[in-house]
Amino acid sequence: MKIVDDVYYIGVNDYKLDLFEGQYPLPHGMAYNSYVIIDEKIAVFDTVEHNFASEWLANLAKVLNGKKPDYLIIHHMEPDHSSSIDEFLEKYPDTCIVGNSKVFQMLSQFFPEFTVKNKLEIKEKDNLSLGKTSLTFFFAPMVHWPEVTMTYDATHKILFSADAFGKFGALDFQDDWVEEARRYYIGIVGKYGKQVQATLKKFEGLEIKYICSLHGPILSDNIESYLNYYNIWSSYNAETNGVLIAYTSMYGHTKEACEILYEELKKNNCQVEMYDLARTDVFQVIAKAFQYDKLVLASPTYNTEVLPFMNTFLNGLLSRNFQNRKVALIENGSWAISAAKKMKEILANAVGLEFYEKVITIKSKVTKENHNDLQELAKELMN
Repeated sequence: MKIVDDVYYIGVNDYKLDLFEGQYPLPHGMAYNSYVIIDEKIAVFDTVEHNFASEWLANLAKVLNGKKPDYLIIHHMEPDHSSSIDEFLEKYPDTCIVGNSKVFQMLSQFFPEFTVKNKLEIKEKDNLSLGKTSLTFFFAPMVHWPEVTMTYDATHKILFSADAFGKFGALDFQDDWVEEARRYYIGIVGKYGKQVQATLKKFEGLEIKYICSLHGPILSDNIESYLNYYNIWSSYNAETNGVLIAYTSMYGHTKEACEILYEELKKNNCQVEMYDLARTDVFQVIAKAFQYDKLVLASPTYNTEVLPFMNTFLNGLLSRNFQNRKVALIENGSWAISAAKKMKEILANAVGLEFYEKVITIKSKVTKENHNDLQELAKELMN
């Protein structure tokens, strides 16, 4: 597929994989993206997951039309992008491998039996001319691996962004970019907001007409909106003014309390979403927590702790640097109620969390007093 003159997409779709990185559900598959620039010199940008090597090499051969590539530029060594390097080099052994020092270190780890015949080790802001096409390399360490490199094609105004700006989902499935891009970003890159901010600064002043990531669609309309989403997510600011309710419930009473709160917020036109942590992809709810500026946590006390699903959720937030939010707590129990205390203790190291003063405590079953307290909490959450 031609992107612009001389620049082609040669990636593949994967509907076989059910979990990305062994943990993130893929209901609509995944795309492994790869690109080619045909100029006086020919550059291939990344490979694909090894199970799709034959399909990818066929896509490449079609674009090359009998020519041979001069360069294979490696932006990221995660196996879904690098595990076909050996098959590529078997077919095109004279190709020069382009990467930074960490790329070559990882290359020897993933392919200890393979010797790279030709290589070009690049440094930050090095340039590579393909003829009329001029490439500049920018390092993006920990976005989301230490070796990550991005390439700016000044001729076509393309940013080859490695995993950044990618999303879950195969390219032949049409969906909203932001939902799956947010789940992808928060899950995979969320911990490294500081590093993302540093990388975004490198692109200030560059004219970008296309963003070509290693996952997801080629972005070309309203590039500023995609950059803005990454700025919001990586600075840990809220994307939406509203409320996320995340709960666990054993016998339905904690769920009932959350439903009362949800309905109070909805009838007052507050943006609100509610999720049962036992019945929802936890990574989806984690991403939603980063979207909203207010979070309600509700859990029964269970063996003097919180239910395991809530524990997993809270630790998932922490491991992604969740911060700068207002948090309300709802707890339940029939004796020795301590869920609110435990939830607050788990989040103690999170930066910039502001807890609502009143904790709603349900003693076994929702009472009229609890109902009134939930109505009051709804008012506070809307302020």
